[in-house]
Amino acid sequence: MTSLDKPITPDPAGEPSADQKAVTQAALFDAFGGVRGTVETMLPGLLFVMIYTVNKDVKMSAIAAGAVAVLLVIVRLLRKDTVKHAFSGVFGVGVGVAFALFTGTAKGFYLPGMIYGAGLGVAFTLSALVGFPLLGVILGPVFKENLSWRTRNPGRKKAYTKASLAWGLIFLAKYAILFPLYWWGDATQLGWVLIALKLPPMVLAVYFTWVFLAKAPPPIDVIAEWEAEEAAEKARKAGTP
Repeated sequence: MTSLDKPITPDPAGEPSADQKAVTQAALFDAFGGVRGTVETMLPGLLFVMIYTVNKDVKMSAIAAGAVAVLLVIVRLLRKDTVKHAFSGVFGVGVGVAFALFTGTAKGFYLPGMIYGAGLGVAFTLSALVGFPLLGVILGPVFKENLSWRTRNPGRKKAYTKASLAWGLIFLAKYAILFPLYWWGDATQLGWVLIALKLPPMVLAVYFTWVFLAKAPPPIDVIAEWEAEEAAEKARKAGTP
């Protein structure tokens, strides 16, 4: 995988360079967890649906899903891997397990995640429309540009706006399918449709993000700027009699 610390060399013709595309791809891969993070996100929900489909036991299904989510975090801790994606996953599963056990229904397991996902769709869409794209806030630290894109890099702000709008519309379309199933479909049907729609919308949203950002101007590395300013200040003080 390409290092995120690798400097990006702009193409003189204005086209996105190979370095820019590779660094953008690496950053997105890191930000959204990659293949392993995706599998860890899907596994507890898949286990819940499979067990519930076989025996219709909400309690057993919920406990199994929660146990697997915790186990995935423990494995990462033992291997000293990053746990940010695993912890976010176990939190989401934990809330779903609590709802399922409290309501006694399988649909209770799915509801918190559906509300959260629909809320994200609204947030991404509104943030793009008001000119403060949420994806820029999320990915700015990954690219070491923080919020510099807002005032110093209009090309990247435009790209983040387009990408945030894409995320918002994709999420809203997904939950426009799922909520009618939640209200009128059965729990088993809802679970399998949820699993089927887990990955494709995410892949599509990440793809659009890569397309827009790969064509945008390179990020301004504000971390490097701060470090350079500190070094210059130290050198100035060292040279002061």
